[in-house]
Amino acid sequence: MQPSVSSYVVVAAVAAAVTWACVPLTKRLAHRVGAVAAPDARRVHLRPTPTLGGAAMLAGFLAAVVTARLLGGFDTIFAEGRQVLGVAVAAVVMYAVGFVDDVFEVSAPAKLAGTVLAGSVLTLTGVSIVFFRVPFWSLVVLTSDLAVLVTVLWVIGMSHAVNLIDGLDGLAAGIVGIAAVAFFVYTAQLAGNDLLRADNVGPLVAAGVAGVCAGFLPHNFHPARTFMGDGGALLLGLLMAAATISVGGQSRAQFSGQTYFFFAPLVIPLVILGVPVFDTLFAIVRRARTRAGVSTADKRHLHHRLMALGHGQRRSVLILWAWTALLSGVALYPVITGKGDGLVLFAILALALLLFTYFHPGVRAQRRVGNGVPAPVGAEEVTAGPRSGRHV
Repeated sequence: MQPSVSSYVVVAAVAAAVTWACVPLTKRLAHRVGAVAAPDARRVHLRPTPTLGGAAMLAGFLAAVVTARLLGGFDTIFAEGRQVLGVAVAAVVMYAVGFVDDVFEVSAPAKLAGTVLAGSVLTLTGVSIVFFRVPFWSLVVLTSDLAVLVTVLWVIGMSHAVNLIDGLDGLAAGIVGIAAVAFFVYTAQLAGNDLLRADNVGPLVAAGVAGVCAGFLPHNFHPARTFMGDGGALLLGLLMAAATISVGGQSRAQFSGQTYFFFAPLVIPLVILGVPVFDTLFAIVRRARTRAGVSTADKRHLHHRLMALGHGQRRSVLILWAWTALLSGVALYPVITGKGDGLVLFAILALALLLFTYFHPGVRAQRRVGNGVPAPVGAEEVTAGPRSGRHV
């Protein structure tokens, strides 16, 4: 028997309340251990800000798991318990990696190794991608070795995407929060059509993430009083990866609303998280073109480009929140209504083309020249403004 929606609302509310209440404690801890981001040439915030907000987010998520266990409506999910425990342990491991980086600033390979460890914990406890649908082809049942590899790569990709988008006050928490709500709605639709097992941990993780983001945003929206740090960004990426793996990677189901994704449910979270995914792909191509390292920091992400176009920090964040909500709507419309499958793929491609066309640096440079304003050297650079945290 599926847990009720009201049970998930209680779980999300507890996650929000605990996260919100723990932030002041993490701020004190950050000052005590020196985890404070000072303004510099690479960052765009204007005052020293504590960076251990992710610890409050971890506390909120763990509180959500404990609440679900105590409520009783989640007995099916906890009956075997390995997957819930695996997600919780992986979350602690991932946050520990980010915490060490926030305090001591570790190397990119060391962070990657920690991410691989967290992803491995998921696979060892049964949270892994078993079914993989290849567009224009068919369902592929992954071997155990391939399942581990694909799962770890999925965790790396999700975590890196969220970490990259954490560049303005409230940006990452807002985008992931919207995505988590949208993904929960998607899982509810699956459950309503008897296409999701009652013991699937994905909806519980999505509800917890939505609550955590809601509790953190009052402290993090511009002007931010705390940052989630790498620990918080990596944690959110890990949790969204776990939720999407549990649902999309362990389902053979085909139904209206997946047609436009060629019956590939793992593509749905990529659309819902389209803003950070697009930003990550753009960064990889950009850095490959200039032969820079993938982990090399720059100021050429989507939020930087919005600020370079003249939007303030709040407006830039709200615009990217709106893009996430729009992409979520595009993904959910056929899932909920059972129609419109054929148009959605074209809508996604059109939105991606619009993003590329509007934010491509060459377009802005050409516009400056056309207006009689000489393009600056390195036209892709942007002017620094307030910034919420650091990313690579």
